[in-house]
Amino acid sequence: MRFLHTADWHLGRVYHGVSLLDDQAHVLRDFLRLAADIRPDAILIAGDVYDRSVPPADAVCLLDEVLTELVVGLGIPVVLIAGNHDGPDRLAFGASLLTRAGLTVRGPVETRVTPLTLSDAHGEVAIYPLPYAEPALVRNALGEEGLADHHAALGAQLQAIRAAHPAGRRSVVVAHAFVLGGSESESERPLSVGGSGAVGAELFAGFDYVALGHLHRPQSAGGEHIHYSGSLLKYSFAEAGHAKSVNLVEMDAAGNCTVERIALAPRRDLRIVEGALADIVAGAATDPGRDDYLLARLTDSGALLDAMGKLRTAYPNALAIERPLHAGDGPGRAAADHRRIRVEDLFASFYAEIAGRPLEDEALATVHRIVGAIEQEARHA
Repeated sequence: MRFLHTADWHLGRVYHGVSLLDDQAHVLRDFLRLAADIRPDAILIAGDVYDRSVPPADAVCLLDEVLTELVVGLGIPVVLIAGNHDGPDRLAFGASLLTRAGLTVRGPVETRVTPLTLSDAHGEVAIYPLPYAEPALVRNALGEEGLADHHAALGAQLQAIRAAHPAGRRSVVVAHAFVLGGSESESERPLSVGGSGAVGAELFAGFDYVALGHLHRPQSAGGEHIHYSGSLLKYSFAEAGHAKSVNLVEMDAAGNCTVERIALAPRRDLRIVEGALADIVAGAATDPGRDDYLLARLTDSGALLDAMGKLRTAYPNALAIERPLHAGDGPGRAAADHRRIRVEDLFASFYAEIAGRPLEDEALATVHRIVGAIEQEARHA
């Protein structure tokens, strides 16, 4: 059985004041061509289909067009879950009716997770959609106390699935979570204050494939069967080095999976250039990516008049400029830069510089919890 696994479309995203909807429509047309060529048994969309809980109308129309082509035009079943950016109730409107057409949508947390069951020559495969939910909502849905964090809440949901899952049947979980061991970037909204949104990979033991959303870099996390597809496009300059793709998953009779990352073709790249302003502008004449979204890190030491205006004469879609701090910039500039960075990220950078190695995942999770507790106490003071 074959699946296409994708996530984190973030339809309607605006970055540095620029709507990325046209870029999203372009890459989704590429995705539709890929789906038509491969004809997978199902498409798994692991959350954050929208960039915010109340998406713009154009983003809703784009999603409608894409899902209609996949489900009605190509006849491919689609499983879609809500992520932490999505409004679960809005996303799941009409879900019961849509299921009959081949579109399985899960928004709000459910008391019992009903799988989509597909069959091939080797038997049945159960696909369990687990939308993102805060621990309090899971506690209410399951009627269990003590589910204090995402790890405990997701663990309880998965244990309930295991208890009801028929022995010997292959299984897939579609979830939206931060699994310890995964690599974050700045464009992922934290799942909860202080990092208590992190979950352990051991929760997914026993499932044949875990299709994850939330982290924007394609990667496996904690096991060969646990994968993030990554986001549809580069959504921040922290992702400039990412190669965006979707996962083609092939499952054999025993549930063993091979995963192939298939690259997506964006309308424009999002990248970083560095150098003197005059050199960057002059180099644009031979640059095939003049239409790309650009962050220019300028090395000029003197004052520059209308640097962005000059940059945009060569690169019309330049989004931002960074310049090194100088003594004349004053302490206010440095303080502003630090305020844009999370405390836990500053600590991790400091530790790496002093110790010469990155902070381990368990230690980073502890720092997240401590910072979260301090911030929560400050809010209630």
